[in-house]
Amino acid sequence: MIVRPLRILAAALAAIVTLIASMPTQADTFRPGWRFAPPPGITMTTTRPHHALALQGNAYVSPIYLRQVVSYPTHEAKGTIVVDTGSHFLYLVLGNGQALRYGIGVARSGFEWNGWHRVTRKAEWPGWTPPAEMRRRQPGLPTHMAGGPNNPLGARALYLGSTLYRIHGTNEPWSIGQNVSSGCIRMTNDDVIDLYGRVAVNTRVVVR
Repeated sequence: MIVRPLRILAAALAAIVTLIASMPTQADTFRPGWRFAPPPGITMTTTRPHHALALQGNAYVSPIYLRQVVSYPTHEAKGTIVVDTGSHFLYLVLGNGQALRYGIGVARSGFEWNGWHRVTRKAEWPGWTPPAEMRRRQPGLPTHMAGGPNNPLGARALYLGSTLYRIHGTNEPWSIGQNVSSGCIRMTNDDVIDLYGRVAVNTRVVVR
């Protein structure tokens, strides 16, 4: 008479264990679209953009690259973007000796440039068409990639002048603070969305 209740209890426990095992882990819920795990020490948060694609943003190696208001005496006008490639920082001039500072990834050796342009176009979840010379260097690249979390341009892009250079997000947020790009300025997706909402077409961008 005791065996039957024990069997029922065992079956119920087995069902609970199976249910728990089938539930997504916290790591799974915070890795939408990831094809591989980020390097050790990387943290990530996600937000929900307007078309419900999950962001792979706000991952960082050092807290120094977190977005923050800093002292920044400059002769540049309020609203100007200043890119300091040597220190891996982008500054949005706020006026009164202050700026909003973001961590960035910049051009690798041989692809550096400096000068100034204006933002000529803004795009949300931009598509990416690698130029012919880039495809020659990297034959595996697609001719075009639609916008989305796996796109190298990330969540937003600010196009500079008539050049191929952009300030854009990235699907490799751990590259912030490094010299890795072909000339574009990389930001985390969270940061580029923030900057995108603060600047307009025709904003002056100075790269040093």
